[in-house]
Amino acid sequence: MSTNPPVGTAAGRNVPLLKRLPVISHFNKSVGLQRGMLVIGLVLTGIFLLTAAFAPLIAPYSFAQLSDTEGGFPTQQPPGGKHLWGTTVGGYDVFSRVVWGSQTAVFVIVVAVILSIFAGVILGLVSGYLGGWLDRILVVIADAIYAFPSLLVAIVMAIVISGGQSSLWGGVLAAAFSITVVFIPQYFRVIRAETIRLKAEPFVESAKVVGASSFRIMTRHIYRNATRTLPLIFTLNASEAILTLAALGFLGFGIEPSSASEWGFDLKQALADTTSGIWWTGVFPGLAIVWTVLGLTLVGESINDLNDPRIRGRKRAGSGKSGPDSTAPAALEAESRVL
Repeated sequence: MSTNPPVGTAAGRNVPLLKRLPVISHFNKSVGLQRGMLVIGLVLTGIFLLTAAFAPLIAPYSFAQLSDTEGGFPTQQPPGGKHLWGTTVGGYDVFSRVVWGSQTAVFVIVVAVILSIFAGVILGLVSGYLGGWLDRILVVIADAIYAFPSLLVAIVMAIVISGGQSSLWGGVLAAAFSITVVFIPQYFRVIRAETIRLKAEPFVESAKVVGASSFRIMTRHIYRNATRTLPLIFTLNASEAILTLAALGFLGFGIEPSSASEWGFDLKQALADTTSGIWWTGVFPGLAIVWTVLGLTLVGESINDLNDPRIRGRKRAGSGKSGPDSTAPAALEAESRVL
């Protein structure tokens, strides 16, 4: 019989706060390939966030700077010298544009994720707990919205907000609103399904018996248990926000280069350079998009797997290491034999 304390017991709460923090606790539970994926994702995501936070210190020039005290920047200069990653056809410093572009990506992620999480979680809780005609209407609306492609919605929003030629906040809001509209149904579906399952649990029934209000039950008892599956959707939401913003810029509906740096716009400008053998104007913005999306996705997938005790138990048992989760498969098998 396993002697490990269940989650939420006093013994489990005696673990130091530092080890119970989300990223650190998931790192301690990971093993083997799972830990490697999590570490790679955290490193890539950390580089992205640090670059965005310290862009004014890292970038040697402004995102729209075309000259310095020595004169104007040369166009399409190869990497080297004072332009580490070369210059574009417009004379912009590629390294500075890529660094400043990380700030634009963070802006769109924050706006899109905040809007979609708040709307999706609230609607999912209300719909799943109350049920009835309200639940049926919200499900139909969510299914209808989910059918719209996010890029098409983003183009329409860009035209409506700024006529297709966006300032910094115009481009960010166009991408964020389109991502919000498309991703609300995903948050809604996940939270609604978990709410329907949890409201039949004994602890919810006990709360009803003692006279707890529906609002208290949803916010205090169901919310914390229903939102455990959000990390994966959150990272996919963030990745989709970056890709949508880049697609808008690539198609010509993005942010003007004089307003902010944006990786998709730089890729569009680099198309004509490829036939001339000028590779640096497109490679570096493209790698920034790929590595950022890869890092966010690896973090989300790893956390999602580590939140599932069955997957975590199998991985730990397969690695041959002893630990709190290594007894889970054996305990489940013994219980099934008894039944």
